[in-house]
Amino acid sequence: MTFAEELKTRGLVELSSKPIEEILSKPRTVYVGVDPTADSLHVGHLTWILLMKRLGDAGNTLIFLVGGGTGMIGDPKEKGERVMLDEKTVAANTRALKAQLKKILGNLSFRMVDNADWLLSVKLVPFLRDVGKYFTVNDLVKRELIAKRLAAPDESISYTEFTYALLQGLDYFTLHEKYGCDLQIGGSDQWTNVLSGVDLIHKRLGEDVYALGFPLTTDAAGKKFGKSEGNAIWLDPKKTSPFRFYQFWMNLPDAGIENYLKVYTFLPVAEIGALMELHKRNPGERQAQETLARLVTEIVHGAAATAQAAAATDALFGDTPFDQLSRDALAVALGEAPSVKFSHKDLTDGFPLAEALVAGGLASSKSDARRLIEGKGITLSGQTIENPDQKIYPGDLPKGYALVRKGKQGVLVLVLK
Repeated sequence: MTFAEELKTRGLVELSSKPIEEILSKPRTVYVGVDPTADSLHVGHLTWILLMKRLGDAGNTLIFLVGGGTGMIGDPKEKGERVMLDEKTVAANTRALKAQLKKILGNLSFRMVDNADWLLSVKLVPFLRDVGKYFTVNDLVKRELIAKRLAAPDESISYTEFTYALLQGLDYFTLHEKYGCDLQIGGSDQWTNVLSGVDLIHKRLGEDVYALGFPLTTDAAGKKFGKSEGNAIWLDPKKTSPFRFYQFWMNLPDAGIENYLKVYTFLPVAEIGALMELHKRNPGERQAQETLARLVTEIVHGAAATAQAAAATDALFGDTPFDQLSRDALAVALGEAPSVKFSHKDLTDGFPLAEALVAGGLASSKSDARRLIEGKGITLSGQTIENPDQKIYPGDLPKGYALVRKGKQGVLVLVLK
């Protein structure tokens, strides 16, 4: 299939200013922007990072615009105004995002720009004359987010937020003038802002440029991935460890998993189809989730961290014994799983397993723990425990640790200090 057909098959294009076949009929200089409102990107951003990689691999020239200028304002959101960041915070976040993009994109050639380089030097009267006069208030108040804010009795919108679309239009205009940029991509929720630059360039220069809108990727509850939703999975390993990142993908429900494979991996569409057929035959093996977790974690954190996360996962939730793990994978498993620590003295006369379950969060109370044990819902080192009065002794932790499981997902590591 053609590149345009592949993007459509993967569900990566929801909106376009012209037919996508026309837009991608020749190499373009394409840009995407991100405001540095945090010092890390998250999996919601990964949608467009990987879309840009696909565009770059297909021969298009890439520009990543970090909004050092617009980030000091923030784009309008449905409720309330974004916190305005100071220049020092914006600059620090910008540096962090640049480094993160370079790590993920690897050897792919691209240009990094910061709109603070031109927006902070813009003078008011020239801006109003050269940009403002091409936008009508009649059009701006009809835009979805602005209209919602104006219609809400308890909401208002500042002039700062109101002018964000003009600044984004100026970004596209500036990149078109300086670098010949003729394609912008953006989220479908930002579509009217994305079109601002297309319209400005056409009205001022009489030239046609293009825009593509990609759909928002949502979680199982239908909420978009993002920090404002409280469900951000960060790309920075200090914020979301590679193990937790891997677990996020492993724990996704079957609904939507095929879409995630198309959006977040470079696995050929035909292979995704074959994988989904295998997955449907035996969903309990979670082959689709494992493939997704492995491929996406490799993109973000590299092969070594992915191998450690996968091995730790199989030790905690699968069939691999702890004593078969590499030193690094063992460190990941012990560091990530909930644990209860004991001294030799604690275990000399035996420590009640029921109390350990409560201390480790696998049971809400001793009576709850006893019910779990009596119901054969607890295993210790792979052995089902049936005695509610079971005690833990030093011999139960032969190498200084042992794994307790509750069902398939609840785990607790007993550690001998």
